[in-house]
Amino acid sequence: YGKMKEAIKHFEGTHDFKGFKASGTSSKSSVRTIFKAKIEENQEKITKENEKLAEEIKEFENRLVEMDKNIEGRDNKVQELKNERNEKSGKLEETEKKVLNQFETLETIKSEITKIEIKKEKVEHDIEEVTNKLWEEYELTPSNVTEEYQKPSNVINATKEANKIREEIRNIGSVNIDSIEEYKNTSERYDFMCEQRLDIENSMAQLKDVIAEMTETMKEQFLKQFKIINENFKTTFKELFGGGTAELKLEDESKILETGIEIKVQPPGKKLQNMMLLSGGERAFTAIALLFSMLKINPSPFCILDEIEAALDDVNVYRFAEYLKKFVGQTQFLTITHRKGTMEQASTVYGVTMEENGISKLLSMKLN
Repeated sequence: YGKMKEAIKHFEGTHDFKGFKASGTSSKSSVRTIFKAKIEENQEKITKENEKLAEEIKEFENRLVEMDKNIEGRDNKVQELKNERNEKSGKLEETEKKVLNQFETLETIKSEITKIEIKKEKVEHDIEEVTNKLWEEYELTPSNVTEEYQKPSNVINATKEANKIREEIRNIGSVNIDSIEEYKNTSERYDFMCEQRLDIENSMAQLKDVIAEMTETMKEQFLKQFKIINENFKTTFKELFGGGTAELKLEDESKILETGIEIKVQPPGKKLQNMMLLSGGERAFTAIALLFSMLKINPSPFCILDEIEAALDDVNVYRFAEYLKKFVGQTQFLTITHRKGTMEQASTVYGVTMEENGISKLLSMKLN
């Protein structure tokens, strides 16, 4: 009823009834109809809300029942937790008592450590004073004393002996203090020189190894090239002399790089003999054959020959010049000569003349 009155007041406040009063009875009946319909509508809403609230109340009552059950269980749990807390509190008190006792013990130990450290510092100070005095008066270190000296059996006699030694030291005179620094410098220089010597010895050992390796390589290369030159020498000798035999032989094969080389040749129509037993022309021709044998192995791009055929007769000069032309494709030869046979085989001839005293003139001529 109270809500209905509030609704009527609200309706009157939100609608204008002045026009309805002017229109008469029919207007009032229409207002009642509208108001009645509004009331019925509000009643339906209120009824639905009441039903909904009743359901919510029932649901809350069920929840309250469940919560009561949970509260009972939780009360038991709380009681258990309280008992457990009381038990742990007792253990905690015991632990605190133990910790307190340990702290007291720790403080006692710290106090003892502090006393020991003070005693240690004092002992170390005393040891340092004794060590300094030992060095200043006797120039000894504790390690030297323990290694070289023993505790005397008679302290009084040892003291007298020490005083006697001090008197003798004073009689000797002043000590050269600079000798310590000199010894230090000399010792450092000695150590440095020892290191240098060790480095030199290591370098020498390495160089010896390199030399030994190079020596073996040189031996192998020398034997290899020597065999090739020997074969070329045999062939070249036959070609230049028109026959005969020639051979190169090591005097001592056990010392390949130190031994001499023996040249044995046999010109056509002669016995096999040493090169030193040949005539001058034969020796010169044999040397030319050896030269060409080496040029066959490793031709030089440029070669100067200074009158190497001067001791040859005319026939051998022509042989030499003809054989020289075989190497022209690989080596350029500059030959200094007075022999016509060599000049005839040259491609270009250069000469020097002196038409006037003290004035030299160069002449050149190309030969086809």
